[in-house]
Amino acid sequence: MSRILIIGGHGKIALLLAPLLAARGDEVTSVVRNPDHVDDVHAAGATALVLDVAAADTTTLSDALAGNDAVVWSAGAGGGDAARTYAVDRDAAIRAMDAAEVSGASRFVMVSWIGSSPDHGIDPSDSFFPYADAKLAADEHLRRSSLEWTVLGPGTLTSDDATGRITTEPTGRGEISRADVAQVIAATLGDAATIHRTIRFGAGATPISEALSA
Repeated sequence: MSRILIIGGHGKIALLLAPLLAARGDEVTSVVRNPDHVDDVHAAGATALVLDVAAADTTTLSDALAGNDAVVWSAGAGGGDAARTYAVDRDAAIRAMDAAEVSGASRFVMVSWIGSSPDHGIDPSDSFFPYADAKLAADEHLRRSSLEWTVLGPGTLTSDDATGRITTEPTGRGEISRADVAQVIAATLGDAATIHRTIRFGAGATPISEALSA
């Protein structure tokens, strides 16, 4: 059994991930900003922790992370406002990584996106640029950390059912269901071979565990 903390606990992926982890015996805490979301988190099999990560400093985050074995960053500003995007997707994520190092939660899985790289090609005038820029900064900070990190880069998300199969050589938009992304996160947390790797993936034909270990 592991103690796992999910940041962004009311997101669609997080609500699919929590029951997977709970079913295998992990103790799951899901961080949510809105107290109205607590019941949904409990229904998914997790314990809710109400905390605004965008407003929390590193000490507060370290206290929240203490006692956990692993952290999953699945939070996001949701686009629309550049300042909030940077505040959540870059700044709060980086503080969470720094807090994980201090608290001893050494395993850190970042849910990023398929195009997160220095050559992402998003024009600064594009409304998507703040997200791409913020995620890149967060991903690179994580790779420089002392944590046992994994950066996951799923393609365009869909609401399709899980297939349990992916490819780690996606093409185009690399579409994949949120349900399969949740399964990839769960498998990643249980596979030490994914540590210190950036894994881009989309829907495919290879069973998830096999694809991750290839």
